[in-house]
Parts: sequence; C-alpha cells; structure tokens
Amino acid sequence: MNSKKLLVVVDMQNDFIDGALGSKAAQSIVGKVCDKIDEWDGYTCFTLDTHYDDYLETNEGRHIPVEHCINETEGWKLHPEIEKRRDGRAFTFYKETFGSIGLLDAVQSLDIEEVQLAGLCTDICVVSNAMLVRAGLPNSEIIVDASCCAGTSKENHDAALKVMRQCCIDVINDD
Repeated sequence: MNSKKLLVVVDMQNDFIDGALGSKAAQSIVGKVCDKIDEWDGYTCFTLDTHYDDYLETNEGRHIPVEHCINETEGWKLHPEIEKRRDGRAFTFYKETFGSIGLLDAVQSLDIEEVQLAGLCTDICVVSNAMLVRAGLPNSEIIVDASCCAGTSKENHDAALKVMRQCCIDVINDD
C-alpha cells in the first residue's frame, strides 16, 4: 500500500443515491466508485453527511429544505456496496456541513502527496472538500475523478469541475 496516497469517498450515502436527494446520475456511479476503491493502493477515507432531527432549523436546512442523512437512519448509511468496502484501513469523517474540517486536519497531519476524490455531489460536497484539501496541502497533487462523481444536475457537475480546474485541482476521466 502506498502510504502517501489518499482516496476520499465523499457522501456515498443512500439518501444521495436513491433516497431523499437521489438521482439516476448518482445511481450510475456506484459501480465505478466501488471499482475505484477496490483498485486503490493507498489509504481510503469516507465522509458521511450527518444531520439531526433539527435539520430544517439549521442554516443548511433553511436553504435546502429536504430532510436527508439524518443520523442513524437508512438514508444516512453508506450505500451497501460502498459499505462493504469500508475496512480497517479506512478513516470515516462525520460532517454536519459540506466540507469536513476533520478531513482537513487529517490530511495536514499525514505525509500525503496525492489525494483523489470521488462521490456526491460534485457541486456541493465534492468541490467543498477538494477546496479544503487544496488549501491544506498546497503542494500535493489533488485529483477529482469525474467519472466517479455526480452533481445535482449535469450543468452543476460541469461547472464544479471547471471551478476545481481553475483552482489547480486535476480532473480526470471527464469524458
């Protein structure tokens, strides 16, 4: 295993795949994300969007008024195929907002040269975490695998990829 590489699997949770905020685009990347995890030769971590019963009263809940990823519900859990791939080498970061400060702290404490990101949603949580990692590791290679991401729409997905490219984040497999 290459201890200088980290794969960040962002919010591959049931509510984002086939639940409250699910989409066909999100469903279509599950197999690709599984393959990426299976083939990865470095560390792997997972982020889990985590909300509570008061979600609609939070700032995010007022802007996105759809209850989702409520802690310990089926929608909050990782998709079963993704969950099978979370093992002893994997870190998990629970986050109440788009970006994970815990992830940022972790990457800054490790000797990481390459970070790849995959998951959901490209235009919200993937871009937020990619930007945090870029800020925390200014000289490391940060890569987003577009074929393993889905956005809230095709247009938003493409716009987020464009913004990430402009911020020195490499985008691969953007066919």
